[in-house]
Amino acid sequence: MLNRFVAAEQPIAELDTKIQELDRILDAQSVPEDALTDAREQRDQLVAQRDDMLRDIFTSLSPWDKVLLARHPQRPYTLDYIQEMCDSFDELHGDRTFGDDPAMVGGIGQLGGRSVVIVGQQKGRNVAERQHRNFGYAGPEGYRKALRLMKLADKFRKPILCLVDTPGAACLQSAEERGISEAIARNQKEMALLGVPVVVVVIGEGGSGGAIGLAVGNKVFMLEHAMYSVIQPEACASIIWRDSTRGAEAAEALKLTAEDALELGIADEILPEPLGGAHRDFGEMARRVKTALVGALDELEKLTPEELIEQRYQRFRKLGRYYEPPREAPAVTEEPAAGAGNE
Repeated sequence: MLNRFVAAEQPIAELDTKIQELDRILDAQSVPEDALTDAREQRDQLVAQRDDMLRDIFTSLSPWDKVLLARHPQRPYTLDYIQEMCDSFDELHGDRTFGDDPAMVGGIGQLGGRSVVIVGQQKGRNVAERQHRNFGYAGPEGYRKALRLMKLADKFRKPILCLVDTPGAACLQSAEERGISEAIARNQKEMALLGVPVVVVVIGEGGSGGAIGLAVGNKVFMLEHAMYSVIQPEACASIIWRDSTRGAEAAEALKLTAEDALELGIADEILPEPLGGAHRDFGEMARRVKTALVGALDELEKLTPEELIEQRYQRFRKLGRYYEPPREAPAVTEEPAAGAGNE
């Protein structure tokens, strides 16, 4: 299905092209002053027109709209953020058990003057890369690689950053045979016991077990137009109504937006995106993510390993709590005397 935001951005892209042409005129050295004045006025008008169009689109987004934005083909991925935020990054490969998984990337980087271990799912930009990275569906070796790197971080007392962006875990028969469910469950168990700060950012799709296998953190951030759900809306619709085309209805019921996650305590903070989404001003979005990560690490690094483990435990222990009011005792009625109804 064509992402409706891709179609809606066509007239916006045309305005962007005109704005860029005017920028080239304004940067030229040999343009008369009166022409520069006209170009500035035209540019200001086009920018205002473009921003108005974007505001019209983004004023009242539905949960299904958020799903489509989280899947936008130009949305920045894990390696984009790593390249933009880190002063250096050395990628590490392999799970030391089966092999390497291109759908999961990780390594050691320098962020804000500190060494950190970063792991996250990676999708692809073109057909070949998407196939190579299995569209961001990591298999068991991907989660075991991530855990290997996180245990390495724990050993050398380095904080861990997890960037979540996956439709879900790999659901191939080969992944089941190699223990995908066990790998995700083990990640959750081991991440709960890490004695270093763990900060999670849902940058796009936070789908099912594929997401939670990286998301047991002391702090969890979500981008404004990201999603976090126990199941993809189309899959939910195919189970509930036997009709995957009813994904929009399922999205309404799943409470998968960043606002829902914040209200339910699943996310600690929402990171606002630039007007039009993270892909329209990636430099600014990366700056906001980096600022949030550095601030979180500054706060969490003051805690001892025992305090970090307890804080993480209590954070997830509170999820799903509910209140059930006491029930009134049923009224007691006297049983009729024997034979009373037979007279």
